Amino acid sequence: MWLSNKKIVDSTIWEYQDLLLNSSPNHVVIDNLFDTSKLNELTQVLHDNRSWETQRHTYSALYVDNDNWQGAKDEHRFVQRDVWQGETHNRNANNIAHSFLSFLRGDEFLALLSRIFNVTLTDKNVANPRVNTNYFRLGPADFVNQHADDSPGREVCMLLYLNKDWDANSGGDLVFMGKNGKSVSIAPLFNRCVLFDPSSEGAEHWVNTVNVVNENSASNYRYNITSWYWSE
Repeated sequence: MWLSNKKIVDSTIWEYQDLLLNSSPNHVVIDNLFDTSKLNELTQVLHDNRSWETQRHTYSALYVDNDNWQGAKDEHRFVQRDVWQGETHNRNANNIAHSFLSFLRGDEFLALLSRIFNVTLTDKNVANPRVNTNYFRLGPADFVNQHADDSPGREVCMLLYLNKDWDANSGGDLVFMGKNGKSVSIAPLFNRCVLFDPSSEGAEHWVNTVNVVNENSASNYRYNITSWYWSE
């Protein structure tokens, strides 16, 4: 079981639904939704630097190559981060990493999200579901600037943070635009899950810069899973 049973009983799901409907943007933050011991295993997979590749997006094109990136103006760039390539040099590590990604697109988790958001989510019309669920990391030189994740049929966005002992001075907060000038800032704490409706008011968001707090730290990266879900 990847999920914490006490976080998915009827009473807690009703609480999530209420929080979702009464927030701007429509979002809910759930701490410790997943089994902590299993996520502890998972974090070890992500510290292999050989398993990552830089990903860059501009406002006019996604997945741009280096030539197009260098030719783009700074204000036209909105993402520079690393994406997990799906392989490490440890077979057991690969198994747990892929198993969790599969779970996040499986029937059990889709059913849970469908209940919380009161919509039927499905991958039957998604050409490549695995592209829509993966591990990402941000270092001090990386950025995710203001953008919207809304897209036709996209109902739910999920962010799950995998940062052990995250220091408050490390930055890296997710920030929603919100409404009436009231932004919403969420720290990327370990086993913190953020679910939001990307089409709701104030859902445009960005990530604050990651700061190097300890030069001798083995990792100054901010790790998370990002996953997008569609209805029919």
